[in-house]
Amino acid sequence: MKYEGWPEPGELVVGKVDEIEDFGVFVDLEEYRDKRGLVHISEVASGWIKNVRDHVREDQTVVAKVLDVDTSSKQIDLSIKDVNDHQRSDAIQEWKNEQKADKWMELAFGEEMADDRFRAVANELVAEFGSLYDGFEQAAIHGEEALEPCDLDDDDVDAIVSTARENVSVPYVTVTGYVHLESPSPAGVDDIKSALRAAEGDADSVPDEAELEVTYVGAPEYRVRVEAPNYKTAETELEAAAGRATEDVEAHGGTGEFHRERQLEEEA
Repeated sequence: MKYEGWPEPGELVVGKVDEIEDFGVFVDLEEYRDKRGLVHISEVASGWIKNVRDHVREDQTVVAKVLDVDTSSKQIDLSIKDVNDHQRSDAIQEWKNEQKADKWMELAFGEEMADDRFRAVANELVAEFGSLYDGFEQAAIHGEEALEPCDLDDDDVDAIVSTARENVSVPYVTVTGYVHLESPSPAGVDDIKSALRAAEGDADSVPDEAELEVTYVGAPEYRVRVEAPNYKTAETELEAAAGRATEDVEAHGGTGEFHRERQLEEEA
């Protein structure tokens, strides 16, 4: 998606070197429609520059800082030397993410989607999440709920969520805990199995963005492992799973206890 309008002074922009002159470099801005900037020779690199071509080449992708914008003369002054390696890496990654998001928009709505509709949907996502990519990422994690603040119809929301969940690689965190389950009942084995099923939960008790696994460690101890997009959700679901197991086993006359470390290892 290319933005209308003009970049702001101080903003970092991604561009492609179009022309190289003795006095500087002309750069086509990749993120802005029909916008071009000039990097004066003094802003190409630090120190004295004998030949600009020693530092840049045609068609090279560069990250530049916007120094000044004069909309009346349609001039954008840029600096390449004022961008450090960390800023350059982050800006390139964000630009690549937005390119991915553009493709996801095509997958969601088709390549023949009218420009005005594309921009209407894209602008809603950018206004709410800051970028198209972040909008799709939140849709992948939280589903339709994430898009409720956006002024989008149900078909648009469905298309974004389904495309996001098929294509977005969501960063996940993993947390692990243990439940100590015992039952003195003659049907104790069945009671423990029931508690473990309770821990695993169902579609109503475990949100779509979380993955939960319960495994046997060594009686009477069982491991609960949760993957989720963030630690808050992961910790919440871990404690909820342990709580369901404890409640279920206690309902059958047994005992249950949740702890973060494996007790068998501590006692060994």
